[in-house]
Amino acid sequence: MMGLFNRRRGPRMLVLGLGLLAGIGLTGCQVETGGQTLPSPYYMSDDVQYFPPGPEFKLAKEAAAMKAYNQDQAQQAFRR
Repeated sequence: MMGLFNRRRGPRMLVLGLGLLAGIGLTGCQVETGGQTLPSPYYMSDDVQYFPPGPEFKLAKEAAAMKAYNQDQAQQAFRR
């Protein structure tokens, strides 16, 4: 009976070892470098999170309107 168990142990260990090796190979690894996590197992299908730079001063229209209003007020005060 013991000889039968030992003969089946070899293929089982081989299948277990190959399964562990495949599991490690398919999961990938993550490393944090410079605030980034590279690579994840899904890096090819991740969405790109890039936001292009916008204007430095976000209230440009409001500032132009206030400047025009102040110039108009100054011209009206000069006319009086």
